[in-house]
Amino acid sequence: MGALMVIFSLQPKQRRKTDSVEDELELSAVRHRPEGLEQLEAQTRFSRKELQILYRGFKNECPSGVVNEDTFKDIYAQFFPQGDASTYAHFLFNAFDTDHNGSVSFEDFVMGLSILLRGTVQEKLNWAFNLYDINKDGYITKEEMLDIMKAIYDMMGKCTYPVLKEETPRQHVEVFFQASRQLADFTVLCTRLQKTFISLLLSASNRRWIRTKTAW
Repeated sequence: MGALMVIFSLQPKQRRKTDSVEDELELSAVRHRPEGLEQLEAQTRFSRKELQILYRGFKNECPSGVVNEDTFKDIYAQFFPQGDASTYAHFLFNAFDTDHNGSVSFEDFVMGLSILLRGTVQEKLNWAFNLYDINKDGYITKEEMLDIMKAIYDMMGKCTYPVLKEETPRQHVEVFFQASRQLADFTVLCTRLQKTFISLLLSASNRRWIRTKTAW
């Protein structure tokens, strides 16, 4: 997808010979020290240079090395000033917080970002399923999907065309569940609905939360 400016407003800096030394000194002062770049490079689809840029942006916003939910909401709200992004940011935070400890580390962030940007369709669907499965019981109910839909529309505010009606979120949910009843094979269902399913999750965020800029 090219280079991306993500939620933490990543601004690549000109590299100096002392940067690696400075990084080590700065890392020693933070609350959470991320895994080695080699390990993260092996676990994600980012290069070492990309991970360095991502870490610098993450560190600028989160000097402690982790981000809590309130900070995550504040950062996310900057990209959607026309609406209320707090509920969607809450759901998104929980999806990134894979160990459910109330904070998102740099590892959590880049692992999720790697899937969203460069994962396979199946990996993206699995990540999306985890987002919609609010209570993490392995199923997505109408109520859970409706909560996510409403949160997305609240976040977009008045920046939708045509203007959405109040019943629109519920209509989208009904369409999805009608299709799921007609297709017993979940794999076939995911394939047929992948564009709708992923776009509902990512269209609101990919164009704002993850911005294409110049090539890394």
